[in-house]
Amino acid sequence: MPAAMASGPRLTMRTTLVVLGALCSAALLAGVASAGNFYQDVDITWGDGRGKILNGGQLLTLSMDRSSGSGFQSRSQYLYGRFDMQLKLVPGDSAGTVTTFYLSSQGSQHDEIDFEFLGNASGEPYTVHTNVYSQGKGGREQQFRVWFDPTADFHTYSVVWNPSHIVFYVDGVPIRDFRARAASAAGVPFPASQPMRVYASVWDAEEWATQGGRVKTDWSRAPFVASYRGFGAAGCTSPDAAACARSNGAWMFQELDAAGQEQLRRAQASYMIYDYCADKYRFPQGPPPECSAANK
Repeated sequence: MPAAMASGPRLTMRTTLVVLGALCSAALLAGVASAGNFYQDVDITWGDGRGKILNGGQLLTLSMDRSSGSGFQSRSQYLYGRFDMQLKLVPGDSAGTVTTFYLSSQGSQHDEIDFEFLGNASGEPYTVHTNVYSQGKGGREQQFRVWFDPTADFHTYSVVWNPSHIVFYVDGVPIRDFRARAASAAGVPFPASQPMRVYASVWDAEEWATQGGRVKTDWSRAPFVASYRGFGAAGCTSPDAAACARSNGAWMFQELDAAGQEQLRRAQASYMIYDYCADKYRFPQGPPPECSAANK
């Protein structure tokens, strides 16, 4: 972690978030399915051998070189649920690379819930990029730095998706809450009818990923390898949206209590580096309508 992020108030905030995350982790994980086996749960869908399942199905690595990246998808589709993945990101100079863990439906009007990790020049922090698509429209980005080195060890990235909201977590700490009520009040569709698969990939995005594309990929460092483990998915797998709406899993009713709301506020105050709702260059006439309704 750069010195600027590890000193003064940020050190205090980092410590606070780690402690709070540990205190609430048991409650947060109560609704999570036990970690599965990659041989049983996913298919490596592209990369021509660059994706590998190891350790009896407990570890999956994705790699990228100049010829190709790689990726996998879950065998099951879900409509609402909780999804957890432990990732260890590409170490060293990973400029130009993007590592992902996300959910998506199919088609031009698809829904999507994104965790993307934008690579960096050696010694610089990763950018954690989040986005929500509904009916084919995205552009709802929030970006963060994290309070640890995401390449040194595995960390858990989670999504809770239910009819009330979509919450993004890092090591049990909520960093983003996209509310269905706010979206609906603004006339924005909320993902609620299209089943999604879980996807992951490592791919080449040197045209934009690192400092807006100013820093290119150093291919002499290839292959770039990210590691995945601890995949847990607890959700409704019925193709019937009405049936999924009646699900009684813990994830279906999971909300942020007062402590969770405080964690969210602190994480955003300390670690958010971009919020589309505050981007006056993109939205000179004012932010998108769901932004003004975001806290309602």
